[in-house]
Amino acid sequence: MKLKRLSLIGAGAAIFSLSALPAKAVCPVCVVAVGAGLGLSQYLGIDDSISGVWIGGLTAAVAAWTINWFNKKKWNFGNKTGRDIITVIAYYLMVFWPLLNQDLIGHPSNKLFGIDKLALGAAFGSLAFTGFSLWYENLKKKNNGHAYFPFQKVVMPFSSLAILSIIFYFLTK
Repeated sequence: MKLKRLSLIGAGAAIFSLSALPAKAVCPVCVVAVGAGLGLSQYLGIDDSISGVWIGGLTAAVAAWTINWFNKKKWNFGNKTGRDIITVIAYYLMVFWPLLNQDLIGHPSNKLFGIDKLALGAAFGSLAFTGFSLWYENLKKKNNGHAYFPFQKVVMPFSSLAILSIIFYFLTK
């Protein structure tokens, strides 16, 4: 019985993950690219400020993705602005609460400019990812709804995180 239930759950998860999804404001390729960058930076032992950039970017991407999904489903829960704020806060709490509880944020010797490196990187990563995603949407609107080059939707937010990573690398070197 338990094996049958697990098989059904596994089959459902496989179908869900393999189903084609329409383009969103932040595409799945962006989310995968950000996640891969985070995993690679931790594997290579790169500074926490750089890992924070990718954590912040990934969190911003997933929050935007969820908000767009809510919009598509027309789930406003009475107040669209309140829903969006609660969604963003919930994602950041889900990411940063465990980091705080495990003392990965707040260690006295892990600071840059007096601010925790992971938190500082995450703040800059979130702002950059969101800013470059909004900039892309603005550029697309000005170009009659078309990107200026292929995969611009992926390149702009991803490159913002890569540039920030380089900046933090030189700041912490």
